[in-house]
Amino acid sequence: MKNRIFGFLLAILMLGITTGGAKAQSLKVGYADPEIIITYMPEYTQVQSQMAIEYRTSQEALQALAADFQDRVEKYQKQQPLLSAERQAEREAELGKLQNEIQGAAARKDEELNVRQEELMAPLLEKVQQAIDAISKKMGLDIVIRSPALLYVNSDRVVNINIDIAKQLGIEIDEETAGAN
Repeated sequence: MKNRIFGFLLAILMLGITTGGAKAQSLKVGYADPEIIITYMPEYTQVQSQMAIEYRTSQEALQALAADFQDRVEKYQKQQPLLSAERQAEREAELGKLQNEIQGAAARKDEELNVRQEELMAPLLEKVQQAIDAISKKMGLDIVIRSPALLYVNSDRVVNINIDIAKQLGIEIDEETAGAN
């Protein structure tokens, strides 16, 4: 999705550049890296802490299921010589089903953690987007591009707005990191 948006914006940018000298001269472009800015936000540390707690809780629950499974496997292995072939097949099927349930639970937990992280990050992303919008309007920018996608920047015609966004949000950001494309 990000690649499509970037491609679309790049196409618009190229169209603006090729439609005529006067119009291309008036196109104002900025770039920013929201991910860098977010890492400097105090709320980001809180999100990271909350996610660490939720991840640990999830891991503990899965480890308990895995330990129970391992106990059942060991019990089965001890009893296996005493069981009929039919009973062995039943127990192996039960163990296989339990193993599949554990794998399914792990996948669901991963998905839940991803959704939870998106929920926690949404307000931060919204704040950064609002700051980008405000800075873009203030500076009269026509387009703002996500900077990790940039391969070359003509600093006379394209402006880095990371520091401006950080100031708008009231956070301090390492200028060297903010200036990197």
